[in-house]
Amino acid sequence: MSLTDAEIRNTKSNSKVQYLFDNEGLYLQVNPNGSRWWRFKYRFQGKPKLLSLGIYPNITLKDARLAHFEARKLITKGIDPSAQRKQAKADIKEKSEIARRIAAGIPLENSFQAVALEWFDKQTHTWVPHHAKDVKRRLENNIFPYIGTKVIAEIEPPELLAAIRKIEERGSYDLAHRVLQLCGQIFRYGVATGYCKRDPSPDLRGALTPHKKMNQAAIQPEELPDLLRAIASYDDTGNMQTRLALQLLALAFVRTSELIGAVWAEFDFDKAIWLIPAERMKMRTPHVVPLSSQAITILKELKVIAGDSSYILPGRNPRKPVSNNTMLFALYRLGYKSKMTGHGFRAVASTILNEAGFRSDVIELQLAHCERNEVRGAYNRAQYLEERKQMMQWWGNYLEKTAAGAEVIPLHGRAIHQAFNT
Repeated sequence: MSLTDAEIRNTKSNSKVQYLFDNEGLYLQVNPNGSRWWRFKYRFQGKPKLLSLGIYPNITLKDARLAHFEARKLITKGIDPSAQRKQAKADIKEKSEIARRIAAGIPLENSFQAVALEWFDKQTHTWVPHHAKDVKRRLENNIFPYIGTKVIAEIEPPELLAAIRKIEERGSYDLAHRVLQLCGQIFRYGVATGYCKRDPSPDLRGALTPHKKMNQAAIQPEELPDLLRAIASYDDTGNMQTRLALQLLALAFVRTSELIGAVWAEFDFDKAIWLIPAERMKMRTPHVVPLSSQAITILKELKVIAGDSSYILPGRNPRKPVSNNTMLFALYRLGYKSKMTGHGFRAVASTILNEAGFRSDVIELQLAHCERNEVRGAYNRAQYLEERKQMMQWWGNYLEKTAAGAEVIPLHGRAIHQAFNT
């Protein structure tokens, strides 16, 4: 006979365990301490099993029969209800752990964020600090909040696109393309290391809003004489240090940040060499800049202005260099806004030196567009140093004569090269 509510209520606990049976393995276990547990005794794959269905009276007879019915349905489908319950508890525990790690800012194993940070750690030794900071900030602000906690292998193109579209909604179309490129590198690292099977970023090709690539503004070579003469007169509207900085930037055609961060310890006046350490270079490779006699003269003038500062271009606080915008704003004041930037000197020098007949390998090395292979890069630096010294002195002579108003010979092969070597 089936168990009734009245029978359950009338059964009092005693010194022995009592069993009140219902149907098909369901029963209520009455313990001496008064606790009453619903149990389901069954066999699965020939083995006896016991499943707890809760405590009476929290779980009524009706509730117990419903749970018993659901458990038997699983058995008919070939599923062990005890094993399923253990798995459900494990899933809940895992979700709880995931929530805890997310709250603590700990990336989950195999998540996009964990793989991205692993990739980031592998790359940082090849980057300058400010670039590494930019990469990490872009990921933390634009990607991690949306797909960072997702398992990288489960991320589909629409999910990645949804995250990138958040950037586009701010009107940052260029940044959207840059972040997508970063994601592609991370996914390809994930494929190589076994975290995922494929990179979904190529599937987004054509889905982003196009952006117009903006090149660094640079004058044409034939406009160089006017610019040099404008810089020479900068003392009339600005200060001497900024004028000298612009002239040195033109002579050395390094990146603006490399000049601004320069300290006197990097310069060897006897050897006429400026050695920029790897940590200050974009490519994380030490860079040698041969100094022309014109550059040496400017550096000596800057030394007088710098006084005891370790920087060649100290700011108002001598323990810090001038602002990154100092030379850019000076060019603005000279009337070259949207026409010329500090970076533009590199483009002008490259054009003129190439057309003057200097070897492109030598020019590219001097621009620090160097071979990333460290062994080959070191070999090239040693091999081309004498050529680079000659080229940089030629460039110094060229700028000096051009600023003085010497006739600029049209750029045809080695015509300039020969003329300015005389």
